[in-house]
Amino acid sequence: MSNSQEEEIARDYICFGNPDATVIVLDATCIEKNLNLVFQTLEITDKVIVCVNLLDEAKKKGIYINLNALSDLLGVPVVGTTARKSKTLKKLLDTIVKVCNLEISPKPKLVKYSPIIEDCLLMLSSEVQKILPSSLNYLTRWISIKLIGNDVSIIESIEDHLSINFNDNISLSNKLIEVNELLLENEINNTNFKDKIVSSIVFKAEDICNDVISYRDEKYNLRDRKIDTILTSKKFGIPIMILFLGIIFWLTIIGANYPSTLLSNLFDYIEDKLVYFLEIIHTPSWILNILVYGMYQTVSWVIAVMLPPMAIFFPLFTILEDLGYLPRIAFNLDNYFKKACTTGKQALTMCMGVTKWEIFKINLS
Repeated sequence: MSNSQEEEIARDYICFGNPDATVIVLDATCIEKNLNLVFQTLEITDKVIVCVNLLDEAKKKGIYINLNALSDLLGVPVVGTTARKSKTLKKLLDTIVKVCNLEISPKPKLVKYSPIIEDCLLMLSSEVQKILPSSLNYLTRWISIKLIGNDVSIIESIEDHLSINFNDNISLSNKLIEVNELLLENEINNTNFKDKIVSSIVFKAEDICNDVISYRDEKYNLRDRKIDTILTSKKFGIPIMILFLGIIFWLTIIGANYPSTLLSNLFDYIEDKLVYFLEIIHTPSWILNILVYGMYQTVSWVIAVMLPPMAIFFPLFTILEDLGYLPRIAFNLDNYFKKACTTGKQALTMCMGVTKWEIFKINLS
């Protein structure tokens, strides 16, 4: 469920922080992919509200979502929003308040796995429940999944937060051995167990989408798919990414010199007039030094050097994001960044960091 430290923190808080409500925001243009997160979250908390955002973008693409049917299939409140319209956000806030005040009691419908896995989860859950506080009984199924899958990092996190040690519980350990042997008899081991869990979630998400989503044109995303075959291909993906980022960095670092020069000349002109005016009114030199050569020069230099690169870089990055290219960059680099124990999403923040460093060096020079 978690691929980064911030996601682990969010996961642990939802599990053990006893939140009054958890809002999961979905992109209305790609519900199926987002539902994977919903089902994983439903395993660890029942106080869930699903917010389907970007309904306006979905409408533009001819995507129509039956929110009531989606709510029935998930067993939790579903609210559609368009972030730019405050009316839709008010409905979301009202739903959050009702869930927090127990006026609405979500009853999540969890993913059902294969019969053998469900039987094993039932066997192990009865033992897990004995060592958990009653307030955390909802987590027994999720913890059982992690124990069977031998997810070490999550198990350690659970033990740290609950101050328990699963290995010390002989009854639980014996039951876990029995469960694993039963799974092995059905050709299920730690590796393909996780695959079967994920596959069940993916198939469930697909089934729900088939039931609640309709399209004006079934081939509405055909153009995007064709673009993906180029922008995310092994052959062209990285070179195109380097080209785009190279152009952006060139425009930011080199292109910003021209507006920076214009601003610098403008501020120098204003500075001369300001000094001339202060000298006419016989301003003491120490006040002149503070106001002009201290405050004014510092502010004008920072604006002249920092504003143009920022005014170029961030709008360009925003355009790439609106065009959907930034997620493709993250996808292209994900495999490389995983070797450094992180994700491709970190590439985007690194680009911003590089740009800020270049601006800083220009400022120093």
